[in-house]
Amino acid sequence: MNADMNSGEPQFERIALIGIGLIGSSLAHVIRRRGLARHIAIATRSRATLDRARELNLGDSYHEAATEAARDADLVILCTPVGVYGTIAQDVAPVLKPGAIVSDVGSVKGSVVKQVQPHMRDGVHLVPAHPVAGTEYSGPDAGFATLFVNRWCIVTPPEGAEPGAVDAVVGFWKSCGSNVEIMTAEHHDLVLAITSHIPHLIAYNIVGTAADLESVTESEVIKFSAGGFRDFTRIAASDPTMWRDVFLHNKDAVLETLGRFSEDLSMLQRAIRWGDGDALFDLFTRTRAIRRSIIDIGQETATPNFGRDGEIVTKVDEASK
Repeated sequence: MNADMNSGEPQFERIALIGIGLIGSSLAHVIRRRGLARHIAIATRSRATLDRARELNLGDSYHEAATEAARDADLVILCTPVGVYGTIAQDVAPVLKPGAIVSDVGSVKGSVVKQVQPHMRDGVHLVPAHPVAGTEYSGPDAGFATLFVNRWCIVTPPEGAEPGAVDAVVGFWKSCGSNVEIMTAEHHDLVLAITSHIPHLIAYNIVGTAADLESVTESEVIKFSAGGFRDFTRIAASDPTMWRDVFLHNKDAVLETLGRFSEDLSMLQRAIRWGDGDALFDLFTRTRAIRRSIIDIGQETATPNFGRDGEIVTKVDEASK
């Protein structure tokens, strides 16, 4: 075992990671580092991606077929875009051993249950999960072992889920460094619609609008993209396949939340039109408090220019020459 692994017996003999992008590769790193499994089986349909995972030594065995990775696995984690979960579940179901746990990392949960549960035979346990962590990068090179540290993982066991299987998934994510919350799939999808999905939709939209304006403003949009717009571009650089599937598979919650957002945006528009400074000040004061509360619970840092320290240091050094 790796020298910096935790001591003691692993939680699972064999973990199968189906998909090896940012989340899958980060799981591979942390499973290896903390000794959470004796064997990591990696599956992806892309030969080039599989070869890269092997070069990075992310697993112990490598498979183009999900069935081969899932065979004899104690824990199977789906790390692909949500849209293909049903197909994968149908493929691997016949080879899952009794007592196997099937989980995932998707940011939509109601659709996961609908797609996967019908293929789970007796003695196989579905326990969906969503690590609320990520970056704008993708692929096997993007992963790192500390991605989940002090981030939330939401576990959404279906009605009647076997308690031991739920405990095993909760214990696994805690071992990865996550804080864990349990809730229903429906509640998860509503919460994530406002905290994650709508912000991504807004980011994609505003960056797309800026792209349309780019020719009109003669590159000034890109040239002066400091502050807020630059942060939007980071979000809008996320994996397009994954986010396409998120919106298609959580459309009810997204549309409901988007309707509320549109109403609030109209109120803000009226305040600007009619010069209602008090309404604007009150809103901005409330939203500033939300930012502070996120920092207070450790989900962000108050460090100035967070994420751009290297850039600042470089410019200071250059200026001092």
